[in-house]
Amino acid sequence: MIELKPIWIDGEPFTAVEVALPKTHLMAITCDTGYVMCGALDVSLLRTRLADRGIVAARAVGVRTLDELLNGTVESCTQAAEALGIRPGMPVREALKRMKAAP
Repeated sequence: MIELKPIWIDGEPFTAVEVALPKTHLMAITCDTGYVMCGALDVSLLRTRLADRGIVAARAVGVRTLDELLNGTVESCTQAAEALGIRPGMPVREALKRMKAAP
């Protein structure tokens, strides 16, 4: 099952995506600039082999629900996310707000 739903952070819209797979769920919260995803995101791949794409993405680990993802902390992120001031340890909400505010 795939579920899409709107999420509002400080009056700004984002899209939450949840994909139910056998024994796991993939979760992401996205806007036009980038996204934060659960631990399934391979940030290392984005930072190395796909670095030239400039993908704005961050990962939060240990989350099992969209609410936990939204209220989690950034574990790792891409160089393009770092350029927006996103850092490991930052609240996911703050990272998403920085993505949304980016040009």
